[in-house]
Amino acid sequence: MSDFINGFWPLYVAVISIVSILACALLLWMAGKAKVNLRRGQVDDNTTGHVWDEDLRELNNPLPRWWMWLFIITVVFALGYLVLFPGLGSYKGTAGWSMQEQHRDDVVRFQQEVAPLYAGFSARSVEELSKDPRALAIGERQFMNTCAQCHGSDARGSKSYPNLTNADAGWLGKRGAEHIVQTITNGRTGAMPPMAAAVGGEQEISELAHYVLSLSGSPHNEIKAFSGRSKFAACAACHGIDGKGNKAIGAPNLTDDYWLHGWGEAAIVNIIKNGRTNVMPAQSPKLSADQIHVVAAYVLSLSGSGPEPVASSSSSSSLLPIKAP
Repeated sequence: MSDFINGFWPLYVAVISIVSILACALLLWMAGKAKVNLRRGQVDDNTTGHVWDEDLRELNNPLPRWWMWLFIITVVFALGYLVLFPGLGSYKGTAGWSMQEQHRDDVVRFQQEVAPLYAGFSARSVEELSKDPRALAIGERQFMNTCAQCHGSDARGSKSYPNLTNADAGWLGKRGAEHIVQTITNGRTGAMPPMAAAVGGEQEISELAHYVLSLSGSPHNEIKAFSGRSKFAACAACHGIDGKGNKAIGAPNLTDDYWLHGWGEAAIVNIIKNGRTNVMPAQSPKLSADQIHVVAAYVLSLSGSGPEPVASSSSSSSLLPIKAP
């Protein structure tokens, strides 16, 4: 709690904490009295004078000593804790502890514990590890922790998240282990600018969309596709004159049956008009180089370049192929 950016909240937390401890001490003092004051005219029969259900009386005894000592220990512990550790707003405590430091220490300790395990894998190539069941089992667990949130537990992805089991479509062309390692390490940013201004009006965009559909043999209007062929020149700079894409710049192949951002005329028209930006964040802040090495082997195995991947305990259903122009 020592990282507040507003001066009010540290004071608010400190006041509430101190008042709560003082209230606990006050309750201890009040309840620890040997006797409560008798009401006028009340006979001292060792009761408080309260009667329930005609014959239940509250005895006028002091607080049990074990209970009193429990209160005392609680108050002393609370005061000692607030002196040693962060607890009073911006006060950082005298012990020098912080959850950020503890987290960093835990991460370092974990890395030191697993380093010998990953060191044995790092000396071998990603291609070789993609055929090692033990490396794949470890890589799968890393994948589930780090990658499955976007690519799915079965790595088949979803709309705007690539299918990693399809090497040609999922990674924009089968480019090998080095490409996978670089992608996991540094991330990727794919951007297609809005092309409506270069293509024309609604009619021209619709015709281009049908031509793009025709490239992969998808259902399309042949007349519109014929008219849209000439307009594809605006797209050929990235996707190539034949629509097969450009791996160097990450332009997808439009002639296969993989549709990353949605299938059909409406989806393609939307992308032509508005463009598309996709970002895969770099995983190097989360994973060490040796861990990425093992994850890359698992991803490589998913595409069929290695053995059958280790079965996951849970898998999502296959998704329809999706692609962007």
